[in-house]
Amino acid sequence: MIPKGDPVTPNPKAGSQELAILPVRDTVLFPGAVMPLTVGRESSLALLDSLEGNDKILGVVAQLDPRTEDPSGTDLHSVGTAAKVHKMVRMPNGNVVAFLEGLHRIRITEILGLKPFLRAQVEPQPDLDTERDSGITALERNAQELFRDVVARSPQLSDDLQSAINTIETPARLTDFIAGTLPSLTTMLRQELLETASVRTRLEILVRELAKEREVLDLRNRIQEQVQEQVNQGQKEFLLREQMKAIQKELGDSDDTQAEVDELRKKIEESGMSAEAKKECERELKRLARMTPASAEYMVARTYLEWMTSLPWNKTSGTDDIDIAKAQAILDEDHYDLEKVKERILDYLAVKKLQPGMKGPILCFLGPPGVGKTSLGKSIARAMGRKFVRVSLGGMHDEAEIRGHRRTYIGALPGQIIQHIRRAETMDPVLMLDEVDKLGRDFRGDPAAALMEVLDPEQNANFRDHYLDVAFDLSKVIFIATANWMDPIPEPLRDRMEILELPGYTEDEKIHIAKRFLIPRQTSEHGIKLGEQI
Repeated sequence: MIPKGDPVTPNPKAGSQELAILPVRDTVLFPGAVMPLTVGRESSLALLDSLEGNDKILGVVAQLDPRTEDPSGTDLHSVGTAAKVHKMVRMPNGNVVAFLEGLHRIRITEILGLKPFLRAQVEPQPDLDTERDSGITALERNAQELFRDVVARSPQLSDDLQSAINTIETPARLTDFIAGTLPSLTTMLRQELLETASVRTRLEILVRELAKEREVLDLRNRIQEQVQEQVNQGQKEFLLREQMKAIQKELGDSDDTQAEVDELRKKIEESGMSAEAKKECERELKRLARMTPASAEYMVARTYLEWMTSLPWNKTSGTDDIDIAKAQAILDEDHYDLEKVKERILDYLAVKKLQPGMKGPILCFLGPPGVGKTSLGKSIARAMGRKFVRVSLGGMHDEAEIRGHRRTYIGALPGQIIQHIRRAETMDPVLMLDEVDKLGRDFRGDPAAALMEVLDPEQNANFRDHYLDVAFDLSKVIFIATANWMDPIPEPLRDRMEILELPGYTEDEKIHIAKRFLIPRQTSEHGIKLGEQI
């Protein structure tokens, strides 16, 4: 047994000896390392109080589970470190800070007692593979080089460690120094290195861990450099913008221009446009901020940004919760007869109610003038609770009327599709393509061919107007076409649409329409009440 106040001083070359054991949490002490250790457990304080004389030696062994409050022999690792206590400082709260120096590895062979502190029979754990051959020399140099790289990259390690590692003479001492210094090693890995007797194996483990740590630090430094570059770029842009404001102020044209740029920047942020569109707008806004208002390019860029920020990128009319009974009442109220056409429209609306994201078909009302083709489109819009816009295609010869003009041309504008969506102020209006059979074609292109992409439900989600030069989603627009004749419509365009024929009215139907619709409307427009005598 170890009497109180008379601890045994172990000799690393001797055999089995008795030693007082100090259990520690999440801490591994390596031979040659000096470590301050805070001690607060009653049994541990009793151990330190028992140490007297110049050679205050004890065993430092890590617990298997750091949460264990009163560890026994089975709660400790079998391998620890014999340590010398150089100094003890008592704190106001009763704890003691002990400064320990690791001497050599020990292995617990038998627990001799638990009270008043843990005592055990230990034997030295000698190092193996201590002779420096070519393999160990290569591993040693590799570990030294990697450790220097890690120290140079790590903000946690002092640069003095690079020179300190050059003074270490033996590979065994080198492994203990690196294992006790490298902060990225886990407690379990440190314990594994402490328990590994082979110096060669310890070097191999450390070389692997050092290489991983260097890679992590390289990645960390690259990320920090990128972040710093972004911060510096932001600061640079801010300073340059402030200098530009000062220069423009001296020239007398700063306030209005800067206010306009700030307003456009705010509109871009609030517009809800796609990432592609936002990137294009920000690029154009930077160009605008560098221009003088007297420049011809200034108005071109400003007009483009106003178009982009005024489009309904994510504004809709509401829900697609369609009331079929209400829709039928609206159709009957606005149109006499046309039972087959109204029945097909109600079928279309019913499917739209069941599947709001339905793609197609494109309805085309075919019939002579005056049979109610346009008013049917208005009724559909009213039944769905959407805005109604009408594009007149009669006599259109220029493809740019559909796709828009490129911004390189003077007076360039978006096409009629984008213009009418802007007027509707929603991205899901009912858009009527009126008189699609009267499209023309000449040297400026074929508008009917341009309509192919507009009416294709598989493509129009990324419709690209030449003026905007970014994708705009037309998939939520309800397209309805009208025509007087079938033959002039190109075959590919005809395949995109479902034709609904509206025949001309008979004399009897005309009389009913006049009585139900025309006469009441005309009398109302002329301020005459039915039944009044003039």
